Amino acid sequence: MTDLAPHILAFLFVAAFVAGFIDSIAGGGGLITVPAMLIAGVPPLQTLGTNKLQSLFGSSSATIAYARKGHVKVEDQWPMFLMAVLGGALGAMLATVMPGDFLKAVMPFLLIVIGLYFGFKPKLSDDDRHARITPFLFGLTAVPLVAFYDGVFGPGTGSFFMLAFVALAGYGMLKATAHTKMLNFGSNVGAFLIFMLNGVILWKAGLLMGLGQFIGAQAGSRLAMRTGAKLIKPLLLITCFGLALRLMLDPANPVRVWLGV
Repeated sequence: MTDLAPHILAFLFVAAFVAGFIDSIAGGGGLITVPAMLIAGVPPLQTLGTNKLQSLFGSSSATIAYARKGHVKVEDQWPMFLMAVLGGALGAMLATVMPGDFLKAVMPFLLIVIGLYFGFKPKLSDDDRHARITPFLFGLTAVPLVAFYDGVFGPGTGSFFMLAFVALAGYGMLKATAHTKMLNFGSNVGAFLIFMLNGVILWKAGLLMGLGQFIGAQAGSRLAMRTGAKLIKPLLLITCFGLALRLMLDPANPVRVWLGV
């Protein structure tokens, strides 16, 4: 693919900044950057590969910000981080040989379910609760499964990690957000390595978007740490329902194609 025009690169930079800001708080940044690249004319597989490059900047930026404030202990999370790397790599391997139509079709409905869960669960706060499964089991099941999805397709991964941390690990909203960023960084690393080996990354666009992601994630994570669950919960709801609607209205949505609407 030829180099993108300067105005297209500027558009992708702004999209990445907004995505980094939102993703650092509530997840779902990929649902901004992936459509933005497709609109810019980037082929689907190169879109996924380039999205992983720029996502590295946002997830690492947010992880650093949360770690500096003590909301995530990086040294204690290495086993889960490595499982996320493995899951992301396996998912990316599948993405290079399989179209993502099925995931594109079901993801809006998954996002609605997540939004309903957070919307109707009244006691969501920054306080931890009783965990439903042990950290060991959580690291063997939920982490690689969500990371695998991230490698195959990606958008919405932060929301899925958030749901797992709150519903299964018993984390409060701010703690769940902080740990989500680190595991999302891990799945991004694994997927990025596979896409890089397959030569499907647009480096100029990806690095420029990465800069936008880094700046946006720094701003978003600092705002989240000041406001906690008061901001995270409503933004998570808006992200889930808004992006689910956007996907459903997309003329290329496989469900609409199959139904002929």
